[in-house]
Amino acid sequence: MNVARFAILAGLMGLPAAAQAERRPNVVVVITDDQGYGDLSCHGNKELRTPNMDALHADSVRLSNFHVDPTCAPTRSALMTGKYSRRVGVWHTVMGRSFLAPEETTLAERFGEAGYRTAIFGKWHLGDNYPLRPQDQGFQHVLVHGGGGVGQTPDHWGNDYFDDTYLRNGHLETFDGYCTDVWFGEATKWLEANKDDPCFLYLATNAPHSPYDVAESYSEPFKNAGVPSPRAEFYGMIVNIDENLGRFRSRLDDLGLAENTIFVFITDNGTAAGHQKGGFNAGMRGNKGSEYEGGHRVPCFIRWPAGGISGGHGLDALTAHVDLVPTLCSLAGFPIDLEEDLDGTDLSFWLRHREDVPCAPVWPGDRTLVVESQRIDHPQKWRKSAVMTQRWRLVDQNELYDMNVDPGQQHDVSSRHPDVVRELQKEYERWWEHVSDRNEDYVRIVLGSDAAPNAELTAHDWHPLSGEIHDVPWSQSATIEKDPPSNGFWAVEFAQPGRYEFRLRRRPASHPVAVKATKATVEAGGVSETASVDPESGAAVVTLDLPAGPAKLQTTLTGTDGQTRGAYYLEVERVR
Repeated sequence: MNVARFAILAGLMGLPAAAQAERRPNVVVVITDDQGYGDLSCHGNKELRTPNMDALHADSVRLSNFHVDPTCAPTRSALMTGKYSRRVGVWHTVMGRSFLAPEETTLAERFGEAGYRTAIFGKWHLGDNYPLRPQDQGFQHVLVHGGGGVGQTPDHWGNDYFDDTYLRNGHLETFDGYCTDVWFGEATKWLEANKDDPCFLYLATNAPHSPYDVAESYSEPFKNAGVPSPRAEFYGMIVNIDENLGRFRSRLDDLGLAENTIFVFITDNGTAAGHQKGGFNAGMRGNKGSEYEGGHRVPCFIRWPAGGISGGHGLDALTAHVDLVPTLCSLAGFPIDLEEDLDGTDLSFWLRHREDVPCAPVWPGDRTLVVESQRIDHPQKWRKSAVMTQRWRLVDQNELYDMNVDPGQQHDVSSRHPDVVRELQKEYERWWEHVSDRNEDYVRIVLGSDAAPNAELTAHDWHPLSGEIHDVPWSQSATIEKDPPSNGFWAVEFAQPGRYEFRLRRRPASHPVAVKATKATVEAGGVSETASVDPESGAAVVTLDLPAGPAKLQTTLTGTDGQTRGAYYLEVERVR
């Protein structure tokens, strides 16, 4: 099937099929974390210099009206699948709502099936347990941190961006140096080792996401210029990314890979710190998490000289993260079957041509897109939403903005255009029906399978009993170290019936502390067991005989202080 697809593409390009197959391009996607549209000097930022991003901008086709979800994990799930994030189970960054449904097909799986080597370096943020890990979702080589960022609850305890311990293909490994340097350095080594094979490389930095940890040599120049914290540190992290990007692209040149590499640079949501205290936001309203433009319009540069995509011009059509799957697969020579139910549009033609080409495909700007920021356990209609056309933005159901004359979204014109409001409300209603099948369901961690008989769960992935994010201890330093008296449950599935041992902890097994509890309770699948605990032990142990199938798994530690809290870390092992 792949040979036939290559033959079709070769015919379209006027090349023999065998020659085209031999020239399959590498695909590199670089995605940074929390860097907004205005956090590049090529987009007008006068405080920040990003010469290597600027150079890529100057020689790429720029999708200048490109949109993502307003936060991390939803964007990544849409990018990976070509479907709206809620359709694939993702609408939050914690609370078990950052899990990508394993039955969905990812970019890595598509490229792997087409004969590519596949690898991820950096941030996954779509599940840390089987069957949700990147190695379960098509990546053959994996080097990642845990959770949504270095220092979050699923990450190796004590990681702080410098000389950290990460997971390489499921095994802990300690690295020297700054996190961003590690991701780019290891990605470079992997490309060098696989330079004779077609490669799909997903390089996802955790920087410049908080905490804003960076060497003073990067932040001090900004502070000396009067830039306040945390923007000075945030900008310093971006400068470091920019330097790494330059070195990485130079190495592609040295290896002879640059011309035949489809190189994509994007970010995952609006700026997190670039707008603070007088910062530059490219004239946009809102920032990370916002339904206004500054929350979801981001850079997107695509370059492939051998495929006719370069030269530094813009494509102003309304485009989005869901477009990358059909576009990259088409460019690489295996177009996705039309009957596949994707939400994205294949932009490959328009990346090579201008709008006035006769007999062209439908202009990608002639459509309606929706983004939202739910960040709760169960989605609510119209919550922090934006319905987008080339001209209009309908925000939160009733606010209307004309982007042709008001790109900063300062003037609500809904009263002057009620017909437009009604039409976009109808579009939203259709979209809501399209994306809402999973609203009340759970993407589940599978426990006790032969593929992963042992697991460590963390409070990052609790579904909170109150439904509030503040009850979810998602960060080592911000929440776990305070031992909050909160609790939640994990949505799981027991792969096999049997006896399961649960070890309840306040800290991970790698860094144990006294459990400080007198009794421990585990409830799952309608079965509950309570055990007495030595408060000075590192873990409370409870065993349960459980049936196979889906379950809500909840733990309770009754502390020596009389308070109850869930186990922030839970080891699960099928023992019989």
